[in-house]
Amino acid sequence: MKFEGKTVFITGANRGIGNALAKACLKRGASKVYAGVRDIKKIPQFDDERIVPVTLDITRDEDLMKAVSVAKDTQILINNAGTLNPGTFSDGNIDGFRRDMEVNFFSTIKIMRAFVPILKKNQDCRIVNIASIAKFTNFPFIAGYSASKAALYSITQAARIELSQYNIVVHAVNPGAIDTDMNRGQKMEMTSPVVVAESILDEVENETLDIIPDKIGKYMFSLWQESPMKLEEAAKNMFLSSKKT
Repeated sequence: MKFEGKTVFITGANRGIGNALAKACLKRGASKVYAGVRDIKKIPQFDDERIVPVTLDITRDEDLMKAVSVAKDTQILINNAGTLNPGTFSDGNIDGFRRDMEVNFFSTIKIMRAFVPILKKNQDCRIVNIASIAKFTNFPFIAGYSASKAALYSITQAARIELSQYNIVVHAVNPGAIDTDMNRGQKMEMTSPVVVAESILDEVENETLDIIPDKIGKYMFSLWQESPMKLEEAAKNMFLSSKKT
């Protein structure tokens, strides 16, 4: 599979990984990129006529229905839009946890369901869901977010199995800490969204179903491969260290 000549729809395309993915798709010769953003007035300048801005708050059904009606030629759906509300299991804001689950899980399911009839009709179609390395273990300082991404990964597996009968490929992307607004203030050395976007598209073109696009994510995954408890211990140490500071 190549992105050249393909029509792509990306949610959360205004910044971070979503913005970098849009530019990377253009670089690889995509014929059209629908850029889903909550506020179309704030969309960055892509300076490319192949970009089609679409107003899309993924929690608003009316936005979703309009987006689907506009983007009937979509072949690749990239679900990047997400939210992160920090907080632990014991003191995290429950409304924040609900927001993470609503955006990262339920609303993403709605988008997949809405686009499946389109993807069935078009050729060489696939879905790419941006989950998180936090799906492998819960990081206590982002407990609700971790739970929502674990749920997203699980439903991605369900979609992968179900949609295979229609030749629709479903990828899961599990990044670690990426240098985006969501991770602002983190002291660790993080991978840039540009590098991550290129890595994601490389792996999609290589037909990799489960993608880990950055060095921190790969390190954490290697711990999990040795033993799930090793990654949980690393998460514990990160949490305890943050409490000391």
